[in-house]
Amino acid sequence: MTSAIRPRTTTEETRRPGRWLALSVLVLAVLLVAVDATVLGLATPYISEDLAPTGSQLLWIGDVYSFVLAGLLVSMGSLGDRVGRKRILLYGAVAFGMISVLNAYAHTPEVMIAARALLGVAGATLMPATLALIRNLFHDPRERSLAIGIWGATASAGTAVGPILGGLLLEHFWWGSVFLINLPVMAVLVVVGIKLLPESRTPEPGPWDLTSVALSLAGMIGVVYAVKETASHGFAAPALAAGLPGATALYLFVRRQLALPKPLLDMRLFRGRGFSGAVLADLLTVLGLSGLVFFLSQYLQLVQGRRPFEAGLAELPAAVGAVAAGLIAGRTARRFSVRSVVAGGLAAIGLALAALTVIGQSTGYPLLGTALLVVGAGAGFSFTVTADVILSSVPKEQAGAASAVSETAYELGAALGIAVLGSIVTGVYRDFPAPPGTPATAHESLGSAVEAATRMPAHTAEPMLEAAREAFVDGLTLAAGAGAAVLLAASAAAWSMLRGQKLDNA
Repeated sequence: MTSAIRPRTTTEETRRPGRWLALSVLVLAVLLVAVDATVLGLATPYISEDLAPTGSQLLWIGDVYSFVLAGLLVSMGSLGDRVGRKRILLYGAVAFGMISVLNAYAHTPEVMIAARALLGVAGATLMPATLALIRNLFHDPRERSLAIGIWGATASAGTAVGPILGGLLLEHFWWGSVFLINLPVMAVLVVVGIKLLPESRTPEPGPWDLTSVALSLAGMIGVVYAVKETASHGFAAPALAAGLPGATALYLFVRRQLALPKPLLDMRLFRGRGFSGAVLADLLTVLGLSGLVFFLSQYLQLVQGRRPFEAGLAELPAAVGAVAAGLIAGRTARRFSVRSVVAGGLAAIGLALAALTVIGQSTGYPLLGTALLVVGAGAGFSFTVTADVILSSVPKEQAGAASAVSETAYELGAALGIAVLGSIVTGVYRDFPAPPGTPATAHESLGSAVEAATRMPAHTAEPMLEAAREAFVDGLTLAAGAGAAVLLAASAAAWSMLRGQKLDNA
């Protein structure tokens, strides 16, 4: 009797009707976040010109979104498990669209930083819900691998669509228009998602512990801020004042999760070597990449003189490589092994970043395009397989928490990468030798130097810009070398920690 019933139930779960249409809604949410993240880099020179932020404020505009996102992902993933993943995804999408308008019309650096922080709150509701719903929509492991590949490929496509679309907008409208493109995507997501997405939640999840939420947020922001301050200004009182309370809050968070009968995050997940290895690989990969990517658009526009649309097209090979690799990553990992695909992908990124250490102001596009293609392909293989490992390591009832851990590693890596590698670029740049008459603001950022040059005599402006661009490129190559070292270390760690790990073939 039991054996006669079980196949019908399994098939029913595995072949959920409308699952691929539902996936289209989830990838729209990913597209929303990916486009927003990439257009900021293109808009940075225009934001610098209009809002005149200091170098520190410019870094905050770039990374406060990731700080808040990293601090709230676990809490929001757990909330989605409790109140419904579909519900929190749709509410988050509406909030994301509304706050994008606030970003578009920010009139001071302080308002822009606050708007980016609020966008991080809304973004924290989107990413864990998308992966968790994939885990609950696709029970067949091979279908789930393909769905995760499509999910990742869409994120990569968003990194290509964002700069190209953003470049077109920046050539015809003001910089705030790049945030308003979120609105039509959000509208389609909500209207279609209401009809197609199934609701899912954890049965008997327990209460949403607000103390744990506060500890998680305070801990993540405190620790990341301390790293940022140390990278920018050395080990000093502000870093210590933020780092110690942050580390204490994270320690108390872990202890509380171990004591609660229904925790926000089950810390036992980290006992699995595959789960921990995949999370660590994601964190180190993004750390090594993000700081460089954040400044690459500025290099293409402010150093090489490309128009925004042209700069967006120049970054296209990374997305092409990531899309192609993401769609075949699951099949490749089953044919060879998880650790060879992940470690190989990370090593490829590291070598591509190492190649970028030789770039100069007039470097030809073949080197840049090839390096970006290899970076994209390596990231596509690595991120798709690690996401599959993380989701398949846990029961579907814990999908939200597991997804949140994965996304937290990604966003924490992004914040640390911009803070650490970005600070390397900024630190080298600030010391460029400027001719007499150069305003102090020119040393804050390359965008500020370009703006300052418009108000200087031609015989002074040209040598100042040449020195500023040279210093910026020197900082960029140094950051590329540091990123390469991080990626090669991540490759070695993945090879060790993912030993024996396999993707489910059931």
